[in-house]
Amino acid sequence: QVRLVESGGGLVQAGGSLSLSCAASGLVFDANTMAWYRQAPGKQREWVARIRGGGSVDYADSVKGRFTISRDNGKKTVTLQMNGLKPEDTAVYYCHSNSGFRVHWGQGTQVTVSS
Repeated sequence: QVRLVESGGGLVQAGGSLSLSCAASGLVFDANTMAWYRQAPGKQREWVARIRGGGSVDYADSVKGRFTISRDNGKKTVTLQMNGLKPEDTAVYYCHSNSGFRVHWGQGTQVTVSS
């Protein structure tokens, strides 16, 4: 059974930083592209960042230069370091895995940025 468990969300002031972590189990981790998505109240879920098994990364324009995604294939974890947070970054953040055959989602972790 695949499990993706996020942690690290919370409340932070604008300009601050948070680090989100996702612990994966039940999958061949390095064969999966891992990603973070977010969903703000009343909005559709949107992609934030992805990291492939080999380590190449992509970012949404809205977070480029502020967020950094990384992975530890030995520990089966993916981290999203978020700096320079803005109120518009407030959302539930979800971990996502994609093997090319199946996708899985975590339960999400709330990030709230106060102005």
